[in-house]
Amino acid sequence: MAQLAEKIDTLPSLRMTVEAHGLMAKKSLGQNFLLDRNITDKIIRLSLEKQGLRDYSQADVFEVGPGPGGLTRAVMSAEPRHFTVVEMDERCVQIMEDIRRFAPEKMDIINGDAMETDFSVMGEAPRHVVSNLPYNISVPLFVGWLQKINHFCSLTLMFQKEVAERIMAPIKTKDYGRISILSQLQCRIDKLMDLSPECFVPAPKIWSSVLLFRPLEKTLTAEQIRKIEKITQACFAQRRKMIRQSLKGFVNLESAAQKAGVLLTMRPEEITPQQFLILSENL
Repeated sequence: MAQLAEKIDTLPSLRMTVEAHGLMAKKSLGQNFLLDRNITDKIIRLSLEKQGLRDYSQADVFEVGPGPGGLTRAVMSAEPRHFTVVEMDERCVQIMEDIRRFAPEKMDIINGDAMETDFSVMGEAPRHVVSNLPYNISVPLFVGWLQKINHFCSLTLMFQKEVAERIMAPIKTKDYGRISILSQLQCRIDKLMDLSPECFVPAPKIWSSVLLFRPLEKTLTAEQIRKIEKITQACFAQRRKMIRQSLKGFVNLESAAQKAGVLLTMRPEEITPQQFLILSENL
């Protein structure tokens, strides 16, 4: 591990790299760059520690939108078995090539769209995803990985703080909703850290949060996810209404509610993820 980490440390600073490549962040790509190596190294260190891992030497790692390569350097220093990065910005692809030269057999670079890239069928298990997610596609990307979470060992992801709060929201809160339910039915979730706007270039107007997701022992099937999404969409489209109104089109509502321990006078934010699962399986 030390040998590759030492090579990575010979690269110019992230700030110098950005300047050398004329890398002004593009708003259209949802880019906000993290240029502090202390922070990017800490993200990977905390993620590994929480998982009880020393490094990534027994795993394949995937990163979306590496930008100038802060997290990329931290992952490479943790000696992945294999590492794949997906980047749309040609300028950042060249930066990735500069990192790849230290261990070309360990790293692949895909110049393409992460929304069209299925990590679940790439490489070999165990698989880990690491990303400072582009703000404009963070939720659809995340939901896609959630639907196939049993193919991954972990997801270490940075979101806008408000999105992270929705993901982790408990019942009876304004942030609790569809993304909370699916996330909490599929994963154990740990917050690793919050980051202020000043950590980024350019500084966004909001804080960010880094979350670690690990699949639960029993995860949902594709059919269960389809049912959960159907029922939660109906409920949270009218979140202030009682479920006897928002779910009135479902024929077995009364018996399903009884099995789930749910009253028809309850509103969706009062119903736990597990109760939603039971409801969806009986409607």
